[in-house]
Amino acid sequence: MALLSILRLLTSLLSLAVLVTSGYLLWSWYDAPWLLDAQGDIYRAREAWRLWTGLGLLAWSFLGRFLVLPLLTHRDTRPSRAVRSDGKVTPGATGAELYVETHGPAGAPAILFTHGWGMDSTFWNYAKQDLSDRFRVIAWDLPGLGKSRLAANRQVCLPDFAADLGGLLRATPGGPVVLVGHSIGGMTIQTLVRDHPELLNRVAGVVLLNTTYTNPLKTMVFSGLLRALQKPVLEPAMHLAKWLHPLVWLSAWQSYLSGSAHMANRLGFGDFVTASQLEHVTLLVTRNPPSVQMKGNLAMLNWDATGALARCTVPILVIGGDKDIITKLEASGVMSGENPRAQLKVVEDVNHLGPMERADLYNDMIAEFALSVQPSATRDLGAGVRAAAPDASQAWPEPADLRPGLAH
Repeated sequence: MALLSILRLLTSLLSLAVLVTSGYLLWSWYDAPWLLDAQGDIYRAREAWRLWTGLGLLAWSFLGRFLVLPLLTHRDTRPSRAVRSDGKVTPGATGAELYVETHGPAGAPAILFTHGWGMDSTFWNYAKQDLSDRFRVIAWDLPGLGKSRLAANRQVCLPDFAADLGGLLRATPGGPVVLVGHSIGGMTIQTLVRDHPELLNRVAGVVLLNTTYTNPLKTMVFSGLLRALQKPVLEPAMHLAKWLHPLVWLSAWQSYLSGSAHMANRLGFGDFVTASQLEHVTLLVTRNPPSVQMKGNLAMLNWDATGALARCTVPILVIGGDKDIITKLEASGVMSGENPRAQLKVVEDVNHLGPMERADLYNDMIAEFALSVQPSATRDLGAGVRAAAPDASQAWPEPADLRPGLAH
């Protein structure tokens, strides 16, 4: 999601410029010079347009999202909300504190979801609703995002994310698990396959959603230009945003209120996005710490797992959107072509945030794949397992079980 981060920084600056302009107009109206009229009376030469324009821009700066959302989106039929259920915070393999939610019957086959950068586990709320009747749905917050906390003295990096994912995988009770990852979540899974192949005996299959196999700048739109700007412009700007963390966070919230952040994030969706989906994503990337997000962006720019999937010994499903500008469909083709056990499916008219935008299609494909690779799963599993087993949230291992010694 590096491109969206760049766009959000730009729209944040635009939003600040609008706020500063409103302040200038209102002050220039108030502090207008005193003049003497023909009758000798002294008056302030206040121009009404400055007052009304300044008030209008000020209102836009703090209330603009209420106008932007309906203009950029469709009406909701199934609202998406950044709400949580009861989860547990448990230590990860790197020493991070990981927030984990588990839904569905304890006896059902497990699907472990890893979200994209800037998001948190609420990104999978549709999946929790659609799949938890037949599967044990496990979703976690990546370290530094949502309710998960980075370990002290650890860097934000893909190998650490993969180590923490490996710890969760090893601690998941029952049979082999299906791993699902969106964007950096898919990159984390590929890092796990590359760095910890011994854990593949705990994996039933891998699902990669709108993700890439290398530096994201190489597989997004305008890749040539962005690669040329990476060292001289983009990386210094990200370091600066990291150092100016409090100011950037304050600016991000102002951009959220003005709707400017929504306009940037709209570019990550395709034709079907609804108001609640755009609001959900924008809220997540606004409240997650900018310093952590910039560190993650820098980590992605120096990451590569080309060929990792060639050594994967389990079935692979790669799903891409034909309008994805953040990770072009060609990247999905490369990944699926690395392994004869991989298959590629394309969702039409969706962009990078397709797993939320068309959750119905994505979740159906994930369920079909999971049913095909987990021998214990059946298509009518839901009712029988619900009757026979308690909720899986009661069966999650104790924190000590999540330290498999995978930390780098």
